[in-house]
Formats: sequence, structure tokens, C-alpha cells
Amino acid sequence: MTALLGIQQSSPIIVKIVEPKSESLYDVLFGALGLTGALTLASVVAAIVLGAVLFWIRSRPNNQ
Repeated sequence: MTALLGIQQSSPIIVKIVEPKSESLYDVLFGALGLTGALTLASVVAAIVLGAVLFWIRSRPNNQ
């Protein structure tokens, strides 16, 4: 373990710190509404498909 502590690097490590992009309130609201809209649209389409399938099943004549 002491051998690892004695090793030094030959060149320094340079780290560049970049400022993060600041998000405005508009960006956050637009992203949240976009996700909510996509989920709402998916649920409406699923409800229409399920309703159509149930209507088709109930409208078939029963052959017993």
C-alpha cells in the first residue's frame, strides 16, 4: 500500500468547470405539460380502443 502512495503523476489534471444551463419557469412548465399531455392522449386512445372492442363484442350475435 505504501508503494501506491509514493507514485506521483508526471502531469497535472486540469478540470474545466462549465456552468449548467439555467432552466426558466417556462421550460419547466412546458416540459411538465408536455408529459401530462402525452399521458392524457395515450389514456384517451386506450379508452377509445377498449370501448370499440367492447362494443364490437357485445354487438355480435350469440350463437348458442
